[in-house]
Parts: sequence; structure tokens; C-alpha cells
Amino acid sequence: MKLLADEGVDAQIVAHLGAAGHDVTYVAELAPGVTDEAVLELANVQNRVLLTADKDFGELVFRLGRLPRGVVLLRLAGMGLESRAEVVLHATTDHCDQMDGAFTVISPGQLRIRLRGTD
Repeated sequence: MKLLADEGVDAQIVAHLGAAGHDVTYVAELAPGVTDEAVLELANVQNRVLLTADKDFGELVFRLGRLPRGVVLLRLAGMGLESRAEVVLHATTDHCDQMDGAFTVISPGQLRIRLRGTD
């Protein structure tokens, strides 16, 4: 899966995904401090699913109507870093086809996938 990890995503999660074979570009290494709009544009230009822990992307995507290839929002507060990395890896590996073109929320014990154009 081609992912663009926003700089708010833990580096360990990014490394875990990359080690498992996902094609991950990390904003923290590429362009730290860039605006959310620029991150969204980069995801669109590179045709990557945006991986973020920033819930502001949901509002931005729907307000601008510019859903990139997909968005995966991580809501995993309260979990250890290794557990978060495993949850994200399993969700992106097991559901990558469903996440393409969708807005996905990964939270403890739950995965919600909202397809483009649905309520």
C-alpha cells in the first residue's frame, strides 16, 4: 500500500509499516512543518493514502472536497506504541483494498471505513 504518513504519526508506526513492505513516505523526514493543505496536496500528487493522527484532516478533506486516494485517521490514544504499530499494520494490510478511496478511522477495537460519496 502506498502511504503518506503525516508528521504527527509516530516514527515507530512508519518504520513498522515500511518493514512489512508498505511504501511509506514520512512527512517528518520529507518536509517537516508543512501545512495540512500541503500534506493533502502531496498525498494527491503522489497518489498515496494519507495516514494521520490529526482529526483536522477530516474537516479539511470534506470541506475542500479533495479526498486523496484515501485517508486513514488514527485514534489510538491510551495504547502503547508497539500495540498501536501492530493495530495499524494489521488494519492497513488486511483492509488496504477497502481503504482505497475511503476515509478510514482506526480506533481501539474498531475500524470504520467511509467510502467516498457516502454518509
